Amino acid sequence: MTTRLLTAALLLACTLSGCSSVPADPPPDARTLQPSGEAGMRADSTRYIIVAVPNPLEHVPGRAGTSLSSYGAPPRYTMGNRAARTVQAIAVDYGLREVTAWPIPPMNAHCVVFEISATASRDALLHALSRDARVQLAQPLQDFSVNASPEPETSAVAYNDPYMPLQQGFVDMQVARAHKLSTGKGAHIAVIDTGAQTEHPELRGQIDAAYNLVDENAAGFQQDQHGTQVAGIIAAAGNNLQGIVGVAPEAKVSLYKACWYPAHQPAAGARCNSFTLAKALVAVMSSDARTINMSLGGPEDPLLGTLLGQLVKQGRAVVAALPSNGERTGFPAGVPGVIVVGMADNANLAAKGVLAAPGKDVLTLQPQGRYDFATGSSMAAAHVSGMIALLQSSAPQLDLTTIKNLLLESEKSVGRPWMVNAERALESLPNQGQRLAKR
Repeated sequence: MTTRLLTAALLLACTLSGCSSVPADPPPDARTLQPSGEAGMRADSTRYIIVAVPNPLEHVPGRAGTSLSSYGAPPRYTMGNRAARTVQAIAVDYGLREVTAWPIPPMNAHCVVFEISATASRDALLHALSRDARVQLAQPLQDFSVNASPEPETSAVAYNDPYMPLQQGFVDMQVARAHKLSTGKGAHIAVIDTGAQTEHPELRGQIDAAYNLVDENAAGFQQDQHGTQVAGIIAAAGNNLQGIVGVAPEAKVSLYKACWYPAHQPAAGARCNSFTLAKALVAVMSSDARTINMSLGGPEDPLLGTLLGQLVKQGRAVVAALPSNGERTGFPAGVPGVIVVGMADNANLAAKGVLAAPGKDVLTLQPQGRYDFATGSSMAAAHVSGMIALLQSSAPQLDLTTIKNLLLESEKSVGRPWMVNAERALESLPNQGQRLAKR
């Protein structure tokens, strides 16, 4: 009993302390910690060499019973016994590991790719192998590349919307490039206009609220053209495999219908009056919308001028379309502090303190889920409202004066049409580098 207890105690002590008679596992070869085989060759060619040894051609006879056609086939070759012994001996002598091999009959040689150990010098190995009488060729495994210039990395958001290339103003304003910095998320735009098709595939889910300040005709609201066009330019959904992309596709948009189409004269254009517009402006005052798009115009109006002046004093960016007479007059363009926008093909805008934006043949939305081109300063104003939303999203603390200056400075982009440039404006934001680092 005593002997068995003593033996068990010794075994336990040996187990706990580690018996010196049990050899420790040798450290793994560093090669086992790296990708091996052909994957390793592709990952790091500097750890591999190519060695060719003589391999006298040995015709491999066809099997008995093969068809006569086999006699006309090219002879099949394999690695001969002599080459096999040489390869094995070289691997042992130089501490190499064979990765892959193939015969090269035209050279009467058998080529082998060897992996070298992590501690070996490849240059020294190749020098020694080149002096070895058994070796026909020894060289490094080298990398090559195709002679094609790499595609330049684009700094623009890639969109899958099929009509986006037809949005010439979108392209000229470099909006897709600006979307790398901001898409309008968190910004709120109030659009005072006609109704709009909020259920258009490009606007579904893009409109935060819709108010009809004209009548109770919900169906008519959805059929209104002008508001649909303006809302599409501002906020059409992006990367939905259809249609176009809005300037601020992630901005929050609220629609205020204050304009309507005459029942028997729809081609005459939409109309508004002091009453409906005043209701819209008062409604906007109770919202948190910091940008107000008014793609409309008319005579000076004391009531409307007072209401709009209050919104400007609150620091809200009011964007108005340049009247057809080309002057900053009437309502809302003549109200001090309002940002007035005209079509970019008008060369005299800058002298009048009017911004230039795309307004001719602008591809946008139409009721009934359609698309078409539209022209007018209304479309130009919508582009700028969307652009302001991009700025406010990226820098919510921006004041109205800074926004105006950024818009004016962005028009000076070199090599582009004279118009506001969304990318340039965003890149000019104070502390833009810090904001990019946080993205």
